[in-house]
Formats: sequence, structure tokens, C-alpha cells
Amino acid sequence: MDRIKELVKLLNEHNYRYYTLDDPSVSDKEYDKLYDELKALEISTGIVLEDSPTNRIGAEILDKFEKHEHIHQLYSMNKAQSIEEVVSWHERNYRTAQLMEIELDYVVELKFDGLTINLTYRDGKLFTAATRGNGSVGEKILEQIKTIYSIPLTIDYKGTMEVQGEGLMPLKELDRYNETHDEKLKNARNAAAGALRNLDPKVTAQRNLTANFYNIGYIEGVEFKSDLDMKAFLRENRFKVDSHYYYCKTMDEVIQKINMIGEIRNSLDILIDGVTVKVNNFELREKLGYTNKFPRWAIAYKFEAEEVVTKLLDVVWNVGRTSKVTPSAILEPVEIGGVTIQRATLNNYDDILRKKVEIGGNVILRRSNDVIPEILGSVPTDEETQKIDKPLNCPYCGSELYQDGVHIFCPNTMSCVPQLVSRLTHFASRDAMNIEGLSEKTISQLLSELNIREIPDLYRLNSEDLLKLRGFKDKKVNNLLSAIENSKKVNLNNFIYAIGIRNVGIKSATDLANYYKTFDNFRQAEYDDLVQIEDMGPITAKDIVEFLNDEKISASIDELIELGVTPIYEEVVMESSAFTDKKVVITGTLSMPRKELESILESKGAKIVSAVSKNTDYVIAGESAGSKYQKAIDLNIKVIDEEELNKMLGGSYES
Repeated sequence: MDRIKELVKLLNEHNYRYYTLDDPSVSDKEYDKLYDELKALEISTGIVLEDSPTNRIGAEILDKFEKHEHIHQLYSMNKAQSIEEVVSWHERNYRTAQLMEIELDYVVELKFDGLTINLTYRDGKLFTAATRGNGSVGEKILEQIKTIYSIPLTIDYKGTMEVQGEGLMPLKELDRYNETHDEKLKNARNAAAGALRNLDPKVTAQRNLTANFYNIGYIEGVEFKSDLDMKAFLRENRFKVDSHYYYCKTMDEVIQKINMIGEIRNSLDILIDGVTVKVNNFELREKLGYTNKFPRWAIAYKFEAEEVVTKLLDVVWNVGRTSKVTPSAILEPVEIGGVTIQRATLNNYDDILRKKVEIGGNVILRRSNDVIPEILGSVPTDEETQKIDKPLNCPYCGSELYQDGVHIFCPNTMSCVPQLVSRLTHFASRDAMNIEGLSEKTISQLLSELNIREIPDLYRLNSEDLLKLRGFKDKKVNNLLSAIENSKKVNLNNFIYAIGIRNVGIKSATDLANYYKTFDNFRQAEYDDLVQIEDMGPITAKDIVEFLNDEKISASIDELIELGVTPIYEEVVMESSAFTDKKVVITGTLSMPRKELESILESKGAKIVSAVSKNTDYVIAGESAGSKYQKAIDLNIKVIDEEELNKMLGGSYES
């Protein structure tokens, strides 16, 4: 056992120096000798320590990805396409910093082009790992993450922590992989994302991924004053933090670093698609806060898009769930940034005319890290070209199309197959009814083999029907029927989003649910009321009213409710208390889990904030409270210990 522990410690140190510090401490031959010795000892004794490097070789193939709920919301980042936008963002920060009498400083770092990962550590061990998902819920990828040697399996910090980073495939590893495999990988970004979302961890291991870390979303018992403090903590715990990050005191320095990173980007061994700029001071971050989508204290500067010229071979017309018929360009294959492009978007027929694109002609193609690149316009050619005709009939069902504004629509919402597939896929999606197992492929099968024609038909399916489908056995059938049955009890906001009102995303659906409280109330919505809701514009209000007053749609919703679908709205009842409308900071180690205490305080009307300022009302301090406790004393803010907290909560806090 002593030798196993010694070898694990030694090999992990060598791995840390090689994969994280890029500073090898032994030759490959020496490393292999130690590794083989450890492996032999593990086989002979049956003892494998949790942090043994032999655990990284890849586990068994997984049946499916399981859902994982993040402790802390993972936000996306607001994007700037120009330096002017970054400067405007800085000016807003500056005004807030002046009001708070805080020095404004920034950290500039690389914007990695891979797959965002979120790791949870407990008791000093890697507990689980997940993809970002929708920011609240991702998919568990622990076995895949274990194959990445730059990720520590154990750390010195013993509390609960969520750390965010980016899973990446180094370009040298991409080249090495393509030299030894018949099936070539097109680009490093898709290679990394595909590896981490592969059910077979051994496939992940073959890609030799790395991971760079840049944020701690949640941590118990540790307070950071700045982004630089947080990164120092990450490095102390042996996480790989990319060296290309820069502390800047002025916007001139920020711009200089953005330009410098732009110059060196092609010499890096990892893909980046821009630069992130973050407010360094955490107290100022707290004041700046968040929108529904991103933090106000950070911005991503996107590098200028790449452009090439290629030939337009054809235009195909597609029908979406909102009945809109849109054109897609089929292109002569061309490479942009290591990605082969064969399709691009053309927004509508007016777009085609305005850009003067014709079949057989040359077009300017721009890709700015988008899934589907955009055609900007045409360039002269000596070759014969053909004008693109506006479609008169639906390419799928033959119905006569109609135009509303610049867009063309198919009126056949009842039986036009692409519309049905898209609508049903949307209805079953995670932010909607969350019917696991009801993929686009399965929906296509239901349409073609079981003649499903409307959303309520899903709730009439039975095992006898599903067993007729190719690839469906008892287990798969039971899982799908259970998922459909479980979806009947649905949050009101998810249901409003699921029914597919044009221009109503999950954020708008949540606002509508909070305003109307019940689905019956929502069905009576009138235009004049809708436009009073914050962020609800006149176009969306008009779309909602038209949708709710459509007889066929209304009948379909009635069917869903008759079949047992029950939208539920749970309003958080705020109790009046000493904490009502008070800003509260929690610091130090407490007897109760912090998330649980936050929920109790929020139910009493408190607003939980992370930084102590002159606007803070109370600081709840546990053991090892640290700098926030001291700042509260300095600012003469009331500090509450656990005994007093229990009294203020009427005995509902049991320490």
C-alpha cells in the first residue's frame, strides 16, 4: 500500500508538470516504467486509489447521458463586434465604479473555442462533471472528463466547489490524431465537443484533450476579492490556468491587449475566437449584476469574421415550425478556419434579390464561429448564371404559399411534415415539456409509421403502437411512455414556451407566467395588457393574441388539457420579517448548507448579495469569516452570528 500511494503521488506530480505546467520532469520511458509498476501492483492487490492515473484510461460505454443541475447558474457572455462597443461597456462600468468609490480594473484573457465544462469537487475529490447545457442543467460527463490529464482528480481544498473551464483539443493533438486515423477530424472545436459528448470514454481518451479553467461559480467558506485572487486559488489547487491573461488598469491597456492577442492567435496551440474582458473587483461585479442571459461585468470581443469566395450551386427551401419557408444555399465546398462549409443561410427572397446572388455565380461567404455561415453578397463571374425563382408552392406538401412582409409561409400547419417535426421537437425540448427520448429522429418515425399529426397525439400513444417502430423494444417503449406521462405536470412557463408562440422564448414565457399566474388567465390575454409587461414589445404581443385566438390551436390546447396536461404555477410567497427588502451577505463556515440558508432568507424577503458595501444591511458570519466580516465592522454594518440568526428567524434556523 505504501508503494502504491508513493507511485500515485509521484505519477500525478509528473502528470501535473507535463500536462498543466508544460514542464516535463521525467522522460516518457521513465514515466512508463513507473506507470507499469503501479498497474501491476493494482492488479495483484486489487487496490486502486481514487486519484490513481490508471483511472483515466476510459470507463465502460455509457447507456445515455444523465442530467445534472448546476449549483450556480452558468451564464453566457455578451458579445462586442467592435472596440467601440467595448468602450461603451467600459463607460457604464466607470459610472458605477465612481458612485461606489471603487477603482475600476480589468482582467483580459482568451476566449476559448471548445466546450464549456463545469466540475464539482467535494471533500477534495472530483465529484462530478457536466456540460454547460442551458446554464441551469447540463449533462454528466464525469468519465469523459477523467481522461483529461490536466484536470486534477484530487485538490487541497476540501469544501464544495464548482469550477468552470473549457475542454479543448490542442492543434498538435489534432494533427497527430489525423495522421494515425482513417476518419479525419475536421477541426479542433468539434473534435473536443464530440469527444466530451461521446458515450464511450475510450473515444474521449484517444483525443488527448486538455482543459483551461477561468472561473469558480460556487465555493463554500472562501471569499475572493478579485478575479486575480480567484485565478491564484485555481493555480494553487493545480488547475490549468492559461498564461495569456492580463491585468489592466485602463481601457487603453485593454485595447492594447486585445490587439496583441489578435496578432498571436494563429500561433497558439488551441483555438480561440476572441478575447474576454472582465471587471476584476468582485464587489463591483456584485453591484453591476446580471441580465437574464449574461453578467454585466464581462464582455466578449469577437475577432473579425473570416471571409472567402465560393460558387453557389443551388438553393433549397426549408419549412420550419412557424410555417416560415426559408432559403438555404448549397455551396461548392470551401474551407474557413479549418471547417469545410457546404451550406449557408439566405434569410428570405428579398435577401436573395438585394444581394444579387444567382445559381452558378460566385458569392462572398462569412463565418464568424457560426454553425451556418452567411452569404454577404455576390462577385462578378464570366460563367453563365441562373436567376433564383421565388417558390409558389410548398416544396414538401404542395400547398400554395403566401407572403407576409418579407417572409413566405406555408398555410398547411396540419399536415406539412417538416412543420410537424419541428413543432413536436420544440414541444419535447428541455426548456419546454422536457420529454426525454423524444428526439427529432423518433418524431419523424412517429409521423411516417404511426401517422402522428398533432401534438395531442403524443399523449394517446401506447406500448402496442410504439413496439411497431423500428428499434423499439420494451425498455425503450416504457422509458418513452414514462417520460410522456411525467411531462403532464409541467411548469406554466415551460408550457407557454412549449406551445410554440412566435417570438416567445423561455424568458418571455417566464415573464408571462409570472404575470398571469394560471394558463386560463393567460388564454384571455389582451394586447393592451401584454404591452404593459416589461420587455414585451408590440410585435410579440400581437403574435400572442393571434395565436391564442386561432380556433385550431385553441382546440389542440383543449385536447392537451383533457388528456391530463396540467400547467402549474408555484408562486414564491414572501413572508414579512426582519429580513424583508434587506441586502444580506453570508460569510464563513455555517452549520447549515449555504444554499439552504439562502432559500430560507429569500423566502423571508431578503436579497442575497456576495460583496459587503455601504448598502449592505446585514452580514451573517460563521466561523473563519475573514475579510467580509472585517469590512462589515469597518463600515459599521450589523453582524449576525448563528444564535442571533435563529432568534431573528423565529427558531426556524437549526444550527
